[in-house]
Amino acid sequence: MNKKVLIITTSLITLLPILIGILCWNRLPDTVATHFSSDGTPNGFSPKIFAVLGLPALIFIAHLFCAFCTSIDPKYKNISQKMYRLILFICPVCSLVCCAAIYSYALELSIADWLNSMFFMNLLMGLIFFLIGNYLPKCHQNYTVGIKLPWTLADEENWNLTHRFAGRVYALVGILCIVNAFLHLKWILPAVIIVILFVPAAYSLGLYLKSRTKEE
Repeated sequence: MNKKVLIITTSLITLLPILIGILCWNRLPDTVATHFSSDGTPNGFSPKIFAVLGLPALIFIAHLFCAFCTSIDPKYKNISQKMYRLILFICPVCSLVCCAAIYSYALELSIADWLNSMFFMNLLMGLIFFLIGNYLPKCHQNYTVGIKLPWTLADEENWNLTHRFAGRVYALVGILCIVNAFLHLKWILPAVIIVILFVPAAYSLGLYLKSRTKEE
C-alpha cells in the first residue's frame, strides 16, 4: 500500500464514526456521555452534535497533523515503514474505539460496559506499547518519530542504543499493561506514562555524559 492510499484509507476509517453517528442520529439522546471514570461510570457529557461530528473531526485533524509532519521530515526514508503505518493507524483506532464506547453507552448496548472498562483500556494500551517497542529499534535518525533529544539527533550511536533500550522498555510496559487488564491496579497506567517518558531519556542522557567524559 503506497503512502497516498494509506493516508486516504486511514483518514476514511478515522471519519467512519461520523457516518455511523448520522445513521444512529434519531436514536441518540441530545446529550451523551463522552468521558468515563476508571470504573466505567460517565463523568463528562457533551451535546450529541459534538460526539457525532466534533470528536471524530478533532481526531481527524490530529491524524492529518501526524501524517503531514512525518511526510515532510527531511529524514523520512530513515523511518521504518512498519512504524510509519503504525503511527497512521493510531488515530483511526482511537476514533473507532472512542466513538464505539460513546455510541454503545448512549444506545444502552451490552458491549458498552466492556468498552468503557479498565480491562479494555489496559489491553489496548498494552498492545500499542508492545507494537511500538517492537518497531522502535528499527527507526533510524529522523525528526518526527522516536526519542528526539539533542544528543540522540546529534549522535547516531546514541540514537541507536537509546532506541534499542527504549524498545525493550516499551515492550515490557506493554506486557505489564496487558497483565494489568486482569489485575485492575489503578496506579499502573500513570506509572507507565512516567516510565516511558523519563527512563529512555535518562538512559540517553547517561550515554551522552559518558561519551563526553571519554572525550575529556
